[in-house]
Amino acid sequence: MDTLLFDSDDLGLTEDFLSRAYARMSIGSSDPAAGRARIVRTAIPSVSVDELDLGFEMSYSVTPLGRICLCLVHEGTIQDHVFDGVEDAFGPGDVVSFAPPDLPYSGRICNARYNITMLDPGLLDQVAAGAPGRRPEPVRLTGHRPHSPAAAQHLRHSIGYLRDHVLADPGLAGQPLIASTAAQHLAAGVLATFPNTAFTDPTSTDRNDARPATLRRALAYIDDHADEPLTVADIAEAAHVTVRALQYAFRRHMETTPLAHLRRVRLSHAHADLLAATPQDGTTVADIAARWGFFHPGRFAAQYRRTYGRAPHRTLAD
Repeated sequence: MDTLLFDSDDLGLTEDFLSRAYARMSIGSSDPAAGRARIVRTAIPSVSVDELDLGFEMSYSVTPLGRICLCLVHEGTIQDHVFDGVEDAFGPGDVVSFAPPDLPYSGRICNARYNITMLDPGLLDQVAAGAPGRRPEPVRLTGHRPHSPAAAQHLRHSIGYLRDHVLADPGLAGQPLIASTAAQHLAAGVLATFPNTAFTDPTSTDRNDARPATLRRALAYIDDHADEPLTVADIAEAAHVTVRALQYAFRRHMETTPLAHLRRVRLSHAHADLLAATPQDGTTVADIAARWGFFHPGRFAAQYRRTYGRAPHRTLAD
């Protein structure tokens, strides 16, 4: 996990830092005594979460980031935000996608405290089926505002949990399966929140490919690689089918999803580790859960109890 802290009241230093931390940009302020800028970043591979506090009005003009950039406003406002013919303003509680990764944008920060969460666009392809065709286009967001208040609230919660519970614990964030699972969870939340080009309905070819042999290849790959960071795209590639065909095969033959099955396999490994460990050797339930990619202790305990009929700490204690 990576962290950084910037704290300065020098506008030139702030512009230099922002250009290095995000993309080349120019900033300015009509206030000759522009206030302090404070930025705290925590990051795992493919995802960074920044908390910014700008106690003054600042204009910005930013070159393309190359990443999906989400903005969640805590206090203050962001005015005159413009990209590709779109103009908008954001206030407390708003969560938006700033601009497509390949487009520049500009606007004004008005005494705002806000969150910037950035993720690699490729994460969307790892958790969703692309447009139909032999060479599908990368999944893209087609709107910058959430499609519903409920979706916005869910994404706000996902960003907050990632920031406060995963990235706040370097030991937890440093677990490879935790980092992979958390990044995919965020990407899935982004797709569930914003309009996008992902296609979930299988084509006729996908339906034809969703055979038992496809499922067997996928199950074998999951069993052999459950201890590694995996995406649904990895599993589909190993099964020699599209993501849609893979999802349809699991739905048709097992009434589940590839990632849900992966979680069950990892849960069985966590169960075996709990049986083999003892509290006296210093092992904890949280250690084992994190080792197998479960970053939410309460959800891990609930899933474990549903599957094995007892709390994980009871298995560890026996």
